[in-house]
This record gives sequence, structure tokens and C-alpha cells, in this order.
Amino acid sequence: MDQPLWRPSADRIAAANLTRFRAQVAERWGETVEDFAALHRFSVAEPQKFWLAVWDFAGVIAATRGSAVLRDGHLMPGAEWFPDARLNFAENMLRRRDGTPAMIFAAEGGAGREVSWRALHDLVSRMAQALEAAGIGEGDRVAGYLPNIPEAVAAMLAAASIGAVWSSCSPDFGVRGVLDRFGQIAPRILFAADGYRYNGTEIDCRARIAAVVRSLPTVERVVVVPYLDDNPDPRAVLDAMTL
Repeated sequence: MDQPLWRPSADRIAAANLTRFRAQVAERWGETVEDFAALHRFSVAEPQKFWLAVWDFAGVIAATRGSAVLRDGHLMPGAEWFPDARLNFAENMLRRRDGTPAMIFAAEGGAGREVSWRALHDLVSRMAQALEAAGIGEGDRVAGYLPNIPEAVAAMLAAASIGAVWSSCSPDFGVRGVLDRFGQIAPRILFAADGYRYNGTEIDCRARIAAVVRSLPTVERVVVVPYLDDNPDPRAVLDAMTL
């Protein structure tokens, strides 16, 4: 086959974000970027101009951007992008608060749900307030022992919104695998699903969570996130509560 399976229409190309971005680059920097290949060449030849254009085009929300775009650009690793910038990841991710879908979730077996931007923002806000009430702040570690569910995204954004550090792993990790990962960061809060589904089988994780917590003395609170059961009993896990 020597032809693409699909080509966008001229109207779709004209309305694309990449088309608008190329037009802004051309107007701002006087560059001829008539196609993607030309834009790529520009990004390699003029990385500071390119990423400054990306920042502005994306409307990055920041307390400050700083004057430097790239520091020590000749180092790999070692180069620093926008080294003086100060921003919050969650603030940028949650700039929308309307009723359109932020996430469309589908579980094994076909069950699924949509979470709107408004609902996601509200859930993140409640989680962040609860974390702060538990004494979590900038630099503290929050861990997630969770499948890919909307609550995992919300917990990550809640941690990020207050400056905490987030780490996660899948619930199919065994106890030793979880401890190898989380033992390095000493989390104070652990979000953990009651279980997960794999190949048609429901696997309860609460005993595994309890074993993890017994070997992680830094964990002050465990939040059991419902997944297999809408109202899981958290008593199998020491000092646990449900979401």
C-alpha cells in the first residue's frame, strides 16, 4: 500500500491547533514553517524560540516564567528549561470547569463512566482539602496503589495542587514490588484500591495493602478507594478509611 488510509480535509487542517501554532510562529519570529517538517527544523535550530512559542500558545499558567528559557542547553543531561519558572501542574490541568468530559473511563467487562471537568475539579478540591487537614504539605509524599481509574488521576492532581510529591504503582504489584518503590520515598498517605479485575477475575487487595502498610512505618493514613465494591470494609487495613 503506497497511499495513506486517511487524509484530513482542507477544513480540518485549517482548524487544527498545529496550523494555528505554525501561523503564530511565522508571525512572531518571521520563520517560514509551511509544513510539519519545517516546524520540526525550526524547533531543532531555534529551541528557545520554539519552546517560548509553545509556552505562550498553550497559555501556561504560572506565578512567574522568568527571563531564561534554556540554561546549559549544551548539556545532556543537565539542560534546564524555564529554570526560574514557578507554576502548579494541577492548576494548569484543571483550568476547565465545564460539563464536558475530562475523562472517559472503561473498566474490564465494559462498565464505564464519564467524569466532567467540573466533577474532576470538585473531587480534586475535596481530596486536596483532606490532605491538608491531615497535615500534608509541600514536599510530603503521597502514594497511590491504584489501577487506572479516575480517582487515581484525582489523587495525583490533589497531591500536586498542594505541592506534595506523588508516586504510584499498579495493584498487580506484589508486596515486595510495592515496598521496593514506595520504601524509597517514605509516603505519609497511601491511596489504595480495594482490588482490581484481571482476565475476568476479581482480586481483593486489602490483605496485600495491610502487609505493605506494616512495612511502611511512615504511612500515617490509608485511604481505601472503592473499585470492586462500592462500599468496601477498610478494617482489614490498619488505620484505614474509605475515600
